[in-house]
Amino acid sequence: MNIIIIEDEFRAAKSLQNLIADLKPDSRISGVYDSIETSIEALTKEPKPDLIFMDIQLSDGLSFEIFKAVEITCPVVFCTAFDQYMLDAFKSKGIDYVLKPFSREDIAEALKKVDELKKFFQKDELPDLESFLQKIKQPEGKSSFLVFKNQKYTTVPTESIAYFYIHNEITHLVTFSKEQFQLSQPLGQIAEQVSDKQFFRVNRQYLVNFKAIREMEHYFQRKILVKLVVDTPEKLLINKEKTHSFFSWLEDR
Repeated sequence: MNIIIIEDEFRAAKSLQNLIADLKPDSRISGVYDSIETSIEALTKEPKPDLIFMDIQLSDGLSFEIFKAVEITCPVVFCTAFDQYMLDAFKSKGIDYVLKPFSREDIAEALKKVDELKKFFQKDELPDLESFLQKIKQPEGKSSFLVFKNQKYTTVPTESIAYFYIHNEITHLVTFSKEQFQLSQPLGQIAEQVSDKQFFRVNRQYLVNFKAIREMEHYFQRKILVKLVVDTPEKLLINKEKTHSFFSWLEDR
């Protein structure tokens, strides 16, 4: 595996080189670059890298500028001291987002993700055509929900729902206008009825609308704290095992 490192901090670059050499002895680090300019020059030449470890804040700007100047077709592991660029990172070929100071375990996990991705795309099996056709024919999801409140029935358009959540084993619907209704269906059934492009089940208690997401930030134990435009009764946390699928969902617009 041909790897390049884009990092303007000497110690961080050296630490990455040592960890990669230890964890992936069959790989080759073909270059270490400390600026946008030198990185673009290197990436226009052959051979192309199989993996890039990339800092975000470089001496001459943000590394996202590199993607505007040259096509990058390989996966990228972002290593940075800042968490505010997470969404941009996953939109830019990012398969992992490692915060400094990183550990041996952080880099080992990133390399493991690269190997799993490689194995997935090397599979020889052809996709099941019938399943594929069923997927592309799937409807966009339920357009509204029938609710009952104050002795009256009404319908709530799905597009106006910020999130669903469970409290005391009862499913609740919360709209962008902060109205709340109880539903008789379990959350798992609702998740199957709505568009999986529009709604994501972040954990066992919450199913959220893409349009309701305001921002995300790192939390303890590599979890992600999600903040919505409409307040939730408790902190909305995504565990580290689900983080990658969550950001892939965010990117798939």
